[in-house]
Amino acid sequence: MTAGADIGPARARTLALLLLFSLALLAGCGPITYINEVTRKASADVEAARAAQADRYAPYHYTLAVEYLRKAREEAAHADYQAANRLGRKASEAARTAIEVSMSAARSGAPAGQGGAPAEAGGAGGGGAP
Repeated sequence: MTAGADIGPARARTLALLLLFSLALLAGCGPITYINEVTRKASADVEAARAAQADRYAPYHYTLAVEYLRKAREEAAHADYQAANRLGRKASEAARTAIEVSMSAARSGAPAGQGGAPAEAGGAGGGGAP
């Protein structure tokens, strides 16, 4: 007989439940996901955008990323990890867009502050007189 071949149904069930419980905690635990989404990924993306001078070449997207990250941290402080994770993903997305815009603007020699803002609907003034 080999060691561990006959562990019994009660012990097998206990081990299976323990494994399932452990996986559920790691996969869906708000603070764990927050650490990965916001503390590591979003913070690194915003820092990379800053290093790419996105604050200069893509101020709209850079500011959006910074504010999403700030709000994500605020939501986490109130233990709303679902909102914090969502905002962290938005911060990462905005930071990556800011990096792309700033790299493009730097390559093309565009003046600082001219890239990255979305076009306004309705033209200048936002609507005009009736």
